[in-house]
Amino acid sequence: MGGFFGATSRRNCILDVFFGTDYHSHLGTRRGGMAAWDKDVGMQREIHNIQNSPFRTKFEGILDEMTGTAAIGCISDTDPQPILIRSRLGIYAICTIGVINNAETLIANHLHSTGGHFDSMTGGRVNSNELIAAMIDQKEDFAQGIRYAQDRIEGTASILIMKEGGNLIAARDKMGRLPIVIEKNEDGYAVTFEDYAGEKLGYEVVRELGPGEIVEISPDGITQLAEPHKEMKICAFLWSYYGYPTACYEGKNVEVTRYRNGCIMAKADREHGVAQDIDYVAGVPDSGTPHAIGYANESGIPFARPFIKYTPTWPRSFMPANQSERNMVAKMKQIPVDELIRDKKLLFVDDSVVRGTQLRETVEFLYEHGAKDVHIRSACPPILYGCKFLNFSRSNSENELIARATILELEGEEGLHHLDEYMDGSTQRGKNMRHAICKKLHFASLEYQSLDGILEAIGLPKDCVCTYCWNGKG
Repeated sequence: MGGFFGATSRRNCILDVFFGTDYHSHLGTRRGGMAAWDKDVGMQREIHNIQNSPFRTKFEGILDEMTGTAAIGCISDTDPQPILIRSRLGIYAICTIGVINNAETLIANHLHSTGGHFDSMTGGRVNSNELIAAMIDQKEDFAQGIRYAQDRIEGTASILIMKEGGNLIAARDKMGRLPIVIEKNEDGYAVTFEDYAGEKLGYEVVRELGPGEIVEISPDGITQLAEPHKEMKICAFLWSYYGYPTACYEGKNVEVTRYRNGCIMAKADREHGVAQDIDYVAGVPDSGTPHAIGYANESGIPFARPFIKYTPTWPRSFMPANQSERNMVAKMKQIPVDELIRDKKLLFVDDSVVRGTQLRETVEFLYEHGAKDVHIRSACPPILYGCKFLNFSRSNSENELIARATILELEGEEGLHHLDEYMDGSTQRGKNMRHAICKKLHFASLEYQSLDGILEAIGLPKDCVCTYCWNGKG
């Protein structure tokens, strides 16, 4: 997906932006970049590939290369960014988070109507940041241009701009699917995706931007350029998986939400009289662990770690582009604790079950080491739709999703007319799908968190949360 961090200050803020951007590394594994403005040097920019080396390593010499009282940084899973733009609105750096599903149409329309061209190409595609900048530059000011671009984009675009002169412009996507937080210290302001990134650097949270809100920030204050929209659809998957445990979105902490989610699942299992004969509850590390602790504490079943992830040299299981390589890396990271596996009935909580590939290998790994039973609990409902608002999934087709694939095996295309039933584990179709997945992936049992359960765990009004990947309503 991606994340960004920016600062505008009365002092050199490069170190702040270096560390602030690094704190977003869990949101992307492909590219990292920084841009800065200094009154003596002007605009500067640095971009590196971070697929095989983390952001901090690639940018550790940045203090010798870059200086400025304003800077922005970005972690990206897509385009190299930030990029520098010179246009009728001036010279500026821009980075974005989101996805543009109608990019080719927008590109064609721009080329036809303006006779212009695009310079920044990535893998044969126009850089999304240049496309957004091209739309912004058609209007009289940044606020009008950002609104124009966001209204035309099918998808999502949160935007961070650094103007020549050092002011920042931050624009949350129009439906508020992703967060943007404004923070302050004695020297100026920071803009961040993850709130703790600034807090660790001595900034205090001022406020979160509302959906579609646009502000301009200088070291001296915040000016609202466009009011927020009334409707919000923040992505629920931030709490399920992508958000860092210490982060808060709309006042709801990720770790606390995941813990509460696990408690709700345990209560549901107890009410339905299932999964009572279990020796240990465990999380599929790392993102499943807080859910599992909540489940264990609520159920009274001991929490344990039957296998440990070796992370010093294997930080992310999905770093390789090739699926088979990612599966191998995931397997290499798992180191068993024999006494907690052999002859034991285990219940594992995973943050989600997407394609099921790595989870199947994990379960096979546990059986190979003597597990008697392996039960699986998913901390979110069955994923039935590929996200069209954010570039979360690497799946090429919705039919790669294990829930969808299983439905097609059971009923063919007819099953797609009954997705609501399949999502609900109390219906016959829901039971059939879960049983089929268990058989396919060798689970002793499988239950999913309900839609009501995950919304209860998050604690926001249902109408404010995007649940598209589960029920097609975004």
